[in-house]
Amino acid sequence: MAKYFFIAGEVSGDLHGAKLIKALRQKDRNAEISAWGGDRMKEAGAKIEKHISELAIMGFGEVVAKLPEILRNFSTCKQNIKDFNPDAVILIDYAGFNLRIAKYAKKQGIKVFFYIAPKVWAWRKSRIRKLKAYVDKLFVIFPFEKDFFAAHGLKVEYVGNPLIERMNEFRPDDTFMSKLRLPPKYIALLPGSRKQEIDKIMPCLLALAQNTPDENFVIAGLEKAKPFLEHFSYPPNIKIIYDNTYNIIYHAHSAVVTSGTATLETALLACPQVVVYKTSKLTYRIANMLVDKTYLKHISLVNIIAGTEVVKELIQEECNTGNLSRELQNIHYKEDIRENILKEYKLLRGKMGNNNTSGKIASYITEHLLPRD
Repeated sequence: MAKYFFIAGEVSGDLHGAKLIKALRQKDRNAEISAWGGDRMKEAGAKIEKHISELAIMGFGEVVAKLPEILRNFSTCKQNIKDFNPDAVILIDYAGFNLRIAKYAKKQGIKVFFYIAPKVWAWRKSRIRKLKAYVDKLFVIFPFEKDFFAAHGLKVEYVGNPLIERMNEFRPDDTFMSKLRLPPKYIALLPGSRKQEIDKIMPCLLALAQNTPDENFVIAGLEKAKPFLEHFSYPPNIKIIYDNTYNIIYHAHSAVVTSGTATLETALLACPQVVVYKTSKLTYRIANMLVDKTYLKHISLVNIIAGTEVVKELIQEECNTGNLSRELQNIHYKEDIRENILKEYKLLRGKMGNNNTSGKIASYITEHLLPRD
């Protein structure tokens, strides 16, 4: 039996953490697990010391505003780890916070595993040094990352992408369209889940719907983002459905997707998409200065993994009604464009493999922690 301390700071990390906890329990049935995470990790058997609802922070301005709270969180987390005295700390994404905790855990002589690497191939390459110093094993989810980190001397393993696991588990609801009385050719809208991104993206999406009254739109909302979405007034050609994102994407004819993991999910569900992104001018200006443009030529995961522009990206000022209407018409009605995108999606999925991500990580961790027979 071993003791594991997990840290996930966002909804996606909570989901990935839950799957890994379940896989760990299959290898180590007496595992004791404490965590900073969410409801899914709790359901998987972790004792939650701090909930992700208290942790999500987005944008440079918000980091500065909440600095005292962030510093208190570091102190609290370190104390939780000290009190629990785990055999391993398993860090999931959430790099700004987790790299500091990695340093602390390593100094305490605790094994440190990092799942879903910081995107240092895009920006903040200084973090490579910290990963090398404080992380015993790095588990990466994009094929190109293994060679990148190995070249910098890290112990790294490509374990496949957890989204593939989720895609394999997804079973489309054949009654979805009729049950919700949806039109046969609707456009899915994915505005994100955080208040900041919803506030920036939704005005553009609303203008799109108002300017194309003959089209039908379905917003894939998350229940936790409902208060943010309810601030807006919607035209009659928009319908909001909560917590059924995969069915919304699967049955849609095309989609407009806020940059993030959702772009990759949309590709794996074979729905042609336009990617949009907007943030504050200050945040974008700072990020633009930090990004390594010699390596990162795209913003969406679809284009980054493919290494070419598979889907159109509309960023900041380019994300306007005119551009969005034009690009959406292309993917919604032009069969040659749609077919090319779908062909590239298949190649993308082939690059990502079809691996048991959580099982691979669990096997590695337990093999390095548990005594052998």
